[in-house]
Amino acid sequence: MGGERTDEHGTAAGAATSHRTGSAMSPQEMVEKALALSTADDTIVIVDETSSANLRFAGNTLTTNGVARSSQLTVISIAGRSVGVVSRAAVRPDQLADVVAAADRAAEDAQPSEDARPLVDGAVSADWDTPAEPTTIGVFGSFAPALGEAFAAAEAGGRKLYGFAEHIVTTTFVGTSAGARLRHTQPTGRLELNAKSPDMKRSAWTGVATRDFTDVDVTALDASLARRLEWAKNRIDLPAGRYETLLPPSAVADLMIYMYWTSGARDALDGRTVFSKPGGGTRVGETLSPVPLRLYSDPARPGIETTPFVVAHASSRQSSVFDNGMPLSSTDWIADGTLARLLQTRHSAELTAMPVTPPIDNLILEGPAGGRSLEEMIASTERGLLLTCLWYIREVDPQTLLLTGLTRDGVYLVENGEVVGEVNNFRFNESPVDLLGRIAEVGASEQTLPREWNDYFTRTVMPALRVPDFNMSTVSQAS
Repeated sequence: MGGERTDEHGTAAGAATSHRTGSAMSPQEMVEKALALSTADDTIVIVDETSSANLRFAGNTLTTNGVARSSQLTVISIAGRSVGVVSRAAVRPDQLADVVAAADRAAEDAQPSEDARPLVDGAVSADWDTPAEPTTIGVFGSFAPALGEAFAAAEAGGRKLYGFAEHIVTTTFVGTSAGARLRHTQPTGRLELNAKSPDMKRSAWTGVATRDFTDVDVTALDASLARRLEWAKNRIDLPAGRYETLLPPSAVADLMIYMYWTSGARDALDGRTVFSKPGGGTRVGETLSPVPLRLYSDPARPGIETTPFVVAHASSRQSSVFDNGMPLSSTDWIADGTLARLLQTRHSAELTAMPVTPPIDNLILEGPAGGRSLEEMIASTERGLLLTCLWYIREVDPQTLLLTGLTRDGVYLVENGEVVGEVNNFRFNESPVDLLGRIAEVGASEQTLPREWNDYFTRTVMPALRVPDFNMSTVSQAS
């Protein structure tokens, strides 16, 4: 939002360090001390304590492993309606006063913010005083031996496994001058696994999201990759065109995430997006799909639990620092195929006369009950394409949300319910909003890992989709 200002270090938010340079001061103490030091009218302090552990492997061999810890302090000072934000990593106790003073100065120098609102009433987490919860390499205790067995099976089967496993735990502490003291610990795990033939000409990918790696079945994942490499032994060249296409949950996640990211109410109200109504206003209330789809976010959804309150390190057109600490709950974005909500701050909600619905860090798409598995959908396909995943997705036209990108790591031809071979890769041109109106079948929803966006968004539950005329605009030479 206009009027917010950061100092020259503000863009360094999130910078990682390989160790904590630190401090005997706990995150809670840092919050209290920063609040006490600020001379601004109001202050918000956010401390993010992050730890990570990872395994990387190539050619059926573990190559590296490691752990890291980092700490980030964000001070948001408010002077009247003006905001100053300073974010710095690994702040020592003797540096704290300088960070707070810099935020206070930035607020004094800033222009008034249009999203300025009173701070959210203070709430206190029952576990506020609990220390941050770091991860360790021990999170891979049961996963690593299973990975070793997968390496042996792959070697015996004439394929090579590449990829990485990563576990990140971030504990966030939010304190405000309005009395809020909120704490949340967020575990995020992901595994990306790629299998290649010895000549490197055939490749298949799979990935999973997890909270703790205890639910990751590496043997089953390797078996699915082995089957795909077998499919790829028969090569079939196809021209560009519109094809009946089965999009697996991972590919659906990538499309839905991008649509979600662009569903800001302010941008829609200003006529900038596919969710803008011709002549003014938004498309909330319009039917997007004849299928009774439900697209929603729920911070308490089992398996993909996420932060149950707003954490905004800076304001944007979709978030507001003034909303920090606001409770989040299950929110329908699409209900029964109809656009129900857009991303709203308190400011944009006043402009649109709609409920306040801030972003939530997970996304679920569900169709009618009784959706079939992807394998069952394949078995009922007369002729069509089966994708593995999408990548290099870019926006072409915000007014229609036309996206372009490439297929990757396996596009397969299905005939009479059987996969008969691998076809060439394509560049696609599709709008996920338009695609919702053309869905022929919605499969059963399952937790999945997006391929393109998993650096930023991992908590998704998606179905496979059958689209009768997915637009493969050109043949791609990408492998």
